[in-house]
Amino acid sequence: MAAEKNFENRLKRWLETQGVYPLGTDILQMKKYPTGYWIKRWGGGQYTKSGLPDMQIVIKGICVEVELKGPSGRPNPLQVQKIRQINESGGIGFILYVKHFDDFKRFVIELEKGNIDYENELFKGRLV
Repeated sequence: MAAEKNFENRLKRWLETQGVYPLGTDILQMKKYPTGYWIKRWGGGQYTKSGLPDMQIVIKGICVEVELKGPSGRPNPLQVQKIRQINESGGIGFILYVKHFDDFKRFVIELEKGNIDYENELFKGRLV
């Protein structure tokens, strides 16, 4: 679990370098012009639906749902089902492993540029 938390923190720090901040961040605290926001979901709560991805990341108005997994992490069947449902309904959902972080960074950068091609291998491989 610690590895996944470390990965989550790396992702959050990197997103801020791209202008993607936690929702509600004061503009005076932003070091770069904002291009989006992220929300962390806390699982296991009374008011949280089971299986929802860990983070919702919105970039230039496009929502990306991300389930984070550490090096030895595996999604449970409910998490896989939720990501599939998001993708099949036209949304963007990823199960993101540490080993694919660089690919995800490229995906976000292309999304910020408006260059997302839905036939792109990065997009097709989002369940990997």
